[in-house]
Amino acid sequence: MGLTAASLTWLGGAPAAAADATPKKAPAAKQPPPPIVPLNRFGRMWHEYYVARVREAEKAANARRAAVRTKADAEAYVREVRGKIRQSFGAFPEKTPLNARVTRVVERDAYKIENVIFESRPGFPVTANLYVPKGRAFPVPGVVGTCGHSNNGKAVETYQSFAQGLARLGYVVLIFDPPGQGERLQLVTADLKPRQGVGVREHLHVGNQQFLVGEFFGAWRAWDGVRALDYLLTRPEVDPKRVGVTGNSGGGTEATWLCGVEPRWTMAAPSCFVTTFRRNLENELPADTEQCPPRALALGLDHSDFIAALAPKPAILLDQEKDYFDVRGLEETHARLKQLYRLLGSEEDISMFLGPDYHGFSQPVREAMYRWFNRATKHSTAQTEPALTIEKDETLWCTPRGQVAEEKPRNICSFTREASVAARAKRGEVSGAALEKAIATVLKLSMRDGTAPDYRILRPSTGRNYPKRYAGTYAVETEPGIQTLVYRLADDQLLSRPPRGAKRAVLYVAHQSADAELREETLCKEIVGAEKEAAIFACDVRGIGESRPTTTGAAITDPYGADYFYAVHGLMLDYPVVGQRTHDVLRLIAWLKSCGHTEVHLVAKGWGALPATFAAVLSREVVQVTLKHALTSYSEIAEAEDYQWPLSALLPDVLRHFDLPDCYRALAAKRLRQIEPWGALATA
Repeated sequence: MGLTAASLTWLGGAPAAAADATPKKAPAAKQPPPPIVPLNRFGRMWHEYYVARVREAEKAANARRAAVRTKADAEAYVREVRGKIRQSFGAFPEKTPLNARVTRVVERDAYKIENVIFESRPGFPVTANLYVPKGRAFPVPGVVGTCGHSNNGKAVETYQSFAQGLARLGYVVLIFDPPGQGERLQLVTADLKPRQGVGVREHLHVGNQQFLVGEFFGAWRAWDGVRALDYLLTRPEVDPKRVGVTGNSGGGTEATWLCGVEPRWTMAAPSCFVTTFRRNLENELPADTEQCPPRALALGLDHSDFIAALAPKPAILLDQEKDYFDVRGLEETHARLKQLYRLLGSEEDISMFLGPDYHGFSQPVREAMYRWFNRATKHSTAQTEPALTIEKDETLWCTPRGQVAEEKPRNICSFTREASVAARAKRGEVSGAALEKAIATVLKLSMRDGTAPDYRILRPSTGRNYPKRYAGTYAVETEPGIQTLVYRLADDQLLSRPPRGAKRAVLYVAHQSADAELREETLCKEIVGAEKEAAIFACDVRGIGESRPTTTGAAITDPYGADYFYAVHGLMLDYPVVGQRTHDVLRLIAWLKSCGHTEVHLVAKGWGALPATFAAVLSREVVQVTLKHALTSYSEIAEAEDYQWPLSALLPDVLRHFDLPDCYRALAAKRLRQIEPWGALATA
């Protein structure tokens, strides 16, 4: 049989005539390789770790509450929570002159509005509206109103409504702008526009920074409320034996905290805030800095305890059935307080009301507040809200252009800067054993027994384009519930435990992803090329790379994202994220030692440089340190109005004890190499 053209083609050849007769196809364009999908095998790990910790704290606190069985027990419990709240909020400053002035009076049919500015701290102005009823026999009950999140603060229709409604019922009401809202923007441009945003954004910016000097933004806001009460009580129209506090959302937060820190209230009605810390965490509900008191969870506090501190005075917990604050937590809070008030002989003085709507101080909720205050004061029998007239924002301004910043007063950042400068002058340089002790204290590091942590051997990932061909992958259990991901680079495939042999190891602590940085970071390639005889490891500490949270619905670098969410809960648990991550690095060093590596070259970048620095100071196994984009100092952040480091990088009260330059001086003995350090702004 002869070969046909078809058979030649099948065999890989073809007659010349057939080839000439067939048009040649253009070569196919070279396709780019498919993108490398980021690894994230433990995306909910950190969240579930926090859930376990908070549930444990709540269980212990509930056991303490269950032990309250008599009136004497209840009275002791109230004293106890008051003391714990003081521990959480810290000491308040001495009271200084209010220097109050009325800048305008607005006359209306049944009341007048005085636009007032007072100073809650020297040179720190608070803008407020005082609603004074007309045609009343004074003195009458007074109420301090606290504002929730809103760009225009006290001028929001909802907040005007409750202040005006109370005034029409015969109450004197003082409602004031919180920092970062209304007329009290702290950081503005030359034309008085916000530089860091309004409300939440500015709260986070100035509040996160305050932690470095041992301050709490929630305490600052509460102090504004205390001084607002001081001003209210200077007014002869107000009966000091009948004074209450109310507010909604962020104002509900402040009203709740004020119940815990100010004993002069005779009644309270916080709205759309009270639930439990556990419900907020489990529901992945973000909260501002001021809504997360430092050490609160570690101290066994919950929202209920701030109301308990006011017991047995009348308090009503207001909320909406469709609120994003979990109503189940409100019901749990009410049940706790009902038992406490019962033992104190005032069961009828604690109540709750649920409106039918979404989050907000709607008319049904406001009317429940009116009725409660009327019950407590016996001042009015009104059951419903009178007709209201909402004012324009400009009518309620205390300043000519709607911002106190026009007069260039002190802002919160200036107080933080002053505290940082004073702390630096007082502490001086810290070194040796004193530095190690300070690090362990501030980072909340527990004693380590030197035992090696257990670990999992994960299936290796291929095609990642690392500096070496293969990467064994290990999940090292640095504490129960936390797996720290480690890659061991090698020229030969690794499917089992890390090979022994090399005395020296390099451990790279990633900025945001060891997987990505092993491909893209020039420092990684440089170190792999230079360390020919060492075993090469790279890691993601918790919340980084392979355990980057997939929760909260916001990017990790967003100011209100997952990184912030877990950082602020870490502060409530008295276990800052930098301390958690330093613990991870120290445990990895112990793991490396168990693998035969007794000398460690610690290499790190950006966010990872912080735990690497602290671990290097504390670990005897670390003999060399290389840091890229390490933070220059915490003082620089504390003393700058603009910074970009996340809350997870900050340490509470660190500047009273030490600063990063102390650590860098100590690491000179370990051949510290600094590459392109980052200041307050130079981070990505």
